[in-house]
Amino acid sequence: MGGDGQVTLGNIVVKQTARKVRRLYHDRIVAGFAGATADAFTLFERFEAKLEKHQGNLLRSAVELAKDWRTDRVLRRLEALLAVADLENSLIVSGTGDVIEPDDGIIGIGSGGGFALSAARALIKHSDLSARDIVAEAMRIASEICVFTNAQITVEELSPPSPL
Repeated sequence: MGGDGQVTLGNIVVKQTARKVRRLYHDRIVAGFAGATADAFTLFERFEAKLEKHQGNLLRSAVELAKDWRTDRVLRRLEALLAVADLENSLIVSGTGDVIEPDDGIIGIGSGGGFALSAARALIKHSDLSARDIVAEAMRIASEICVFTNAQITVEELSPPSPL
C-alpha cells in the first residue's frame, strides 16, 4: 500500500511529508487514508480498537467500523476514507457504511486514487515489476497528473509469516 505526503487546506499545500499509510495490529494490517487528516487519525484509532476486539479479523473489523461510522452522530461528520488490507483482502471503508472489496484486489482512494489505480492496473498487466515497485510507480504517475498528490511516497508491504 502506498500513499503520498501532501496535505492541503483548500488549494494551499500545508505539508509535503505526511505519513498517510501505516501498519496496524502487530504489523499484519496496513491502512491508509484520504481526506481530513484529523478525521483519519480518529478513524485509525477506532479501526485499531476494532482489530483488537476481533483479534485482527480485517473483514469483521471493517464492517463494524463502517456501521459505527454511519450511525454515530459524531463519527458521521468525519470526512475521510480508509484503505485497509491484510495478506488476503483489500478494502475501502467509507462513512456512508460502504465496505468495498474490489474484484482484482487493487484499490485507490483520494484525489489521485483513480490515476494511481489505473496506472497500477496497467503496470500489473504489462510489466514484471514487483508489487512494491508497481505501487511506487503508480503513485509517482498519479503525482504527475493530480495537483493534490505529491511524489513524497510511502510504501508499506506485508509479508507472509516466516515458517518456524
